[in-house]
Amino acid sequence: VSKMGKRSRQRKKEHQNNSKPGGRDNRDNGWGAGYADIIKENKLFEAYYQELGLVPEGEFDQFMEAMREPLPATIRITGYKSHAKEILHCLKNKYFKEIQEVEIDGQKIEAPQPLSWYPDELAWHTNMSRKILRKSPLLEKFHQFLVSETESGNISRQEAVSMIPPLLMKIEPHHKILDMCAAPGSKTAQLIEMLHSDMDVPFPEGFVIANDVDNKRCYLLVHQAKRLNSPCIMVVNHDASCIPRLQIDTEDGHKGTLFYDRILCDVPCSGDGTMRKNIDVWKKWTTSNSLHLHGLQIRIAVRGVEQLAVGGRMVYSTCSLNPIEDEAVIATLLEKSEGALELADASADLPGLKWMPGVTKWKLMTKEGQWYKDWSEVPANRHTQIRPTMFPPTDTEKLANMKLERCMRILPHHQNTGGFFVAVLVKKAPMPWNRRFPKVHTHVHAWKEQSSSSVPQPEDSPSREVGGGREECVCSDSVLCSRPPPNKKMKRHGFKEDPFVFLTEDDPVFPPIESFYDLSPDFPKINVLTRTHEGKKRHLYMVSKELRNVMLNNSERMKVINTGVKVWSRNSDGEEFGCAFRLAQEGIYTLFPYIRSRMITVSVEDIKILLTQENPYLSKLEEDAHQQAKKIGVIVLKFRPDNSNPDGPQCPIELCGWRGKTSIRAFVPRNERFHYLRMLGVEVFRDKQGQGPREEEKEVKEEVGEGETENGNKDGSAKQELKEVKIEVTST
Repeated sequence: VSKMGKRSRQRKKEHQNNSKPGGRDNRDNGWGAGYADIIKENKLFEAYYQELGLVPEGEFDQFMEAMREPLPATIRITGYKSHAKEILHCLKNKYFKEIQEVEIDGQKIEAPQPLSWYPDELAWHTNMSRKILRKSPLLEKFHQFLVSETESGNISRQEAVSMIPPLLMKIEPHHKILDMCAAPGSKTAQLIEMLHSDMDVPFPEGFVIANDVDNKRCYLLVHQAKRLNSPCIMVVNHDASCIPRLQIDTEDGHKGTLFYDRILCDVPCSGDGTMRKNIDVWKKWTTSNSLHLHGLQIRIAVRGVEQLAVGGRMVYSTCSLNPIEDEAVIATLLEKSEGALELADASADLPGLKWMPGVTKWKLMTKEGQWYKDWSEVPANRHTQIRPTMFPPTDTEKLANMKLERCMRILPHHQNTGGFFVAVLVKKAPMPWNRRFPKVHTHVHAWKEQSSSSVPQPEDSPSREVGGGREECVCSDSVLCSRPPPNKKMKRHGFKEDPFVFLTEDDPVFPPIESFYDLSPDFPKINVLTRTHEGKKRHLYMVSKELRNVMLNNSERMKVINTGVKVWSRNSDGEEFGCAFRLAQEGIYTLFPYIRSRMITVSVEDIKILLTQENPYLSKLEEDAHQQAKKIGVIVLKFRPDNSNPDGPQCPIELCGWRGKTSIRAFVPRNERFHYLRMLGVEVFRDKQGQGPREEEKEVKEEVGEGETENGNKDGSAKQELKEVKIEVTST
């Protein structure tokens, strides 16, 4: 007992040490502190990859040298927001130009460079660490810009190779997408952005279902998704290897099975491609990691292709360089599929990306250093650990037809990235066990045949479902079970979520909202939901009609962690003005097309006043805006760019606000406030602790003091907020 207690205390101490700033690197993606000096050496790793010959001849030393170097920090400007071009303009013409002129310790700082293969210069990388960023006031401003815009969802810090899989999926706004192992969510965010490529469409027909097996990591996923304010994302919590098959209502009024147009299968892996970022992999790496994960990776990938629509694409990816986790899994999938799957040629999809073609020969090594070239060499006592699917197919014709060279392996020394593997699979026909499935179970009356409206091809596999959510069972050796699996109750772990309750069209909450905001007749009331069965509704959320369809038909099958974007919040003060619900800023882009009243068009100068002063008098606005602000209560402040003035901001802005008796204010979260100010040419950054306010800040605070709340009272909350920032007007 004492030994166990000692080990437990030791593990706890190690965990605490790893939680300190110097003890973590994996979540900071190159911007922050690194591990203490760990010896970056693993003889087994070097021997293994040298023997496999994955690295071109003569480049192995460069490969190992790159693995020992810190990973460059990379940022991605979110592509679906209409402000992406403005942020890029701001970065290139202000911060990057200033960085080129900065010298630290007598050396010029190397400015960030765009990733050559990422479209529209929306991804950049830099070798600057947080330590360097804090050595110069100019660089500190750049760092604060990155942090603030990241929190607003306008910039994502994401490893370069992690951006590749979503780009290869070729997402269209109507696609139904499944992200099987989604946490922490950077790839999920990319998928959402692609769905919203047309910002004039508030509800794309497609959606993203983002899944993760770890309940706690699902909340990281929610945090990432929430920044993008999309009504088309749902976060669920399931084991990806047996993620439930979902039902939907079809257009002809029947029930059908949901098949996905696109699936991202970024499976758990040994992670030896992340050694530059996760330094502890150097100590922990062994070949047995891959052997243990291989079976799980196949099960997840098989479950993915089962739920893929015919004609759909599934991208399989790992951050491992090991063929056991890469080509071996793909080869197994292709062999099991009997021609239903094929590898797509993605070589021309990302011009500028350097990659190595997949390999057709590989060997297997145990952690003791024993090599096996073929399954026939493996002794019987190793058969539970080493499986036949880990080796290349022995049939040379079958191997050639697989075209494994279409897989893509990214090596760290080629473009200063992490290591990565990605393959694009296209489904040409139903999986063979799905085709045979009806014949096996014709005598079981409980199974009812369904057809899917989400599958455009009529020949796709019919699915059969049992009441209670039972599904077909595929054995590990591809032989079908002869009877349905036993009915099991779904295990629920983690926090108990509040219910998701859709409102009916005649819900009494709607009439005052409709008249107050003069909602257009096509406003989809049935897409509105709340999180409580009883009592007053505090917040109202919206989802797309396709996600509503999924939720209503699968409440017993799936564990939903989060969905919907908040559009209204209860505001008791608003009742006296005709509506108890005020607009939520995060839902304004979803609601805006339906609102026909309480709209005020404002100028650039008006927006600056509203965002730098808490409750400015109405008289401070320009005459045009002042004349529009007739009604007291919630308002929408609308700015439209002047196309005749190319030097002005070119992005439309919609802000939620409140018109008081004599004043007006914008209900905008702090980081979004900073974001909009930057887009308008106003520089915002925090003073270092201990320094007094600058002149510009004093002027702002004096102006703030002149405003008043809706009730006509002086309000010092804005002063408190603005004490922490310095605001200066600059030209961008």
